[in-house]
Amino acid sequence: MKQRIITAIVALAVFVPIVLIGGLPFTLIMYVIGTVGVIELLKMKHLKAMSFPSIISLLLTWVFLLPNGRDVAFQFLSEHKIEVALAAVLLLLMYTVIVKNKFTFDDVGFILLTTVYVGFGFHYFIEVRQEFGLAYLFFAFLIIWATDSGAYFIGRAMGKRKLWPEISPNKTIEGFVGGIVCAIIVAIVFKLLANIDQTMIELLVIGIIVSLFGQMGDLVQSAFKRHYGVKDSGKILPGHGGILDRFDSLMFIMPILAFLLSL
Repeated sequence: MKQRIITAIVALAVFVPIVLIGGLPFTLIMYVIGTVGVIELLKMKHLKAMSFPSIISLLLTWVFLLPNGRDVAFQFLSEHKIEVALAAVLLLLMYTVIVKNKFTFDDVGFILLTTVYVGFGFHYFIEVRQEFGLAYLFFAFLIIWATDSGAYFIGRAMGKRKLWPEISPNKTIEGFVGGIVCAIIVAIVFKLLANIDQTMIELLVIGIIVSLFGQMGDLVQSAFKRHYGVKDSGKILPGHGGILDRFDSLMFIMPILAFLLSL
């Protein structure tokens, strides 16, 4: 527990100021975190970080991470992400022939899903911060924190019915509902204190959707780890596991939050 607390304090001391600053420093930290996240998934699949498929995966992830907007330094790549992804697909498929199926069609699918999942997950961190502002980024953080805390404590106190024992044996239906209830409370308080455009009803709907999908993101990460037989996605955060262990819910909800805010 002591190690977890120390790691959390250090991580927050580094991460929060960069979130507040925004701009290039925030984009760069998203690139670092996204790169580590991809490497964690590649390791689960036992793909070497310096292999050809892994390098393609990292390069494609970096393209997906590029911010939108005319001021981006790599505007052409930012505007042609689909074409770049298609080129990566063709290269990976040709590679399956060159290595005589030691790297398979299924592996190509894994590489592409990894890059889309991590690349666009962290891309929308940048988009929410850049397009909608700091308040909405903190709203997402608070909703996920409230959901996780509520699910844990209410699940421990009242949980009897297992939510999805094959995926995450400790999660309960009561905890799942409790997490959403806590998210609703946080959304109400946030609306009362923050100067944002959404009405109370709109923010409550967004909060419920974000809480729901955040918990699903956590379950998806649990499914990954169970499938590949690992306890944590990595060891970069002592006491907390890897990047994907800490950002699983947020990666899942950031694209959804950006979509909801743009409606």
